[in-house]
Amino acid sequence: MDNQNYPNEQQEPQYQEQPYYTNQPEEKRPEKPESHLVVAILCTLLCCLPLGVVSIVYAAKVDGLYNSGDYQGAQEASDNAQKWAKWGAIIGILGLLCYLAFLATTGFLAQGF
Repeated sequence: MDNQNYPNEQQEPQYQEQPYYTNQPEEKRPEKPESHLVVAILCTLLCCLPLGVVSIVYAAKVDGLYNSGDYQGAQEASDNAQKWAKWGAIIGILGLLCYLAFLATTGFLAQGF
């Protein structure tokens, strides 16, 4: 049998030199923005459900975007979470005031509920 077509079984594997890594920080990361998740949850439970849910969605994105290196996206998500929570709180308070005004004008407050 002819051994010309088969590689030598005793060949040693070829290794490439690996780059040298150090423990030096690659770059300084900016400060992580606040997620405003607690405010978003409180807004959802106490004030305005639809706007609170939008705020929770944005607040949940902050950590993932920051950890993936999208610092600008994390800051925008944080700002959006805060904005939607504030609007939800404002609408919730205005809704409560309108409800109390309705009760006052119809006489339900004078009758004692």
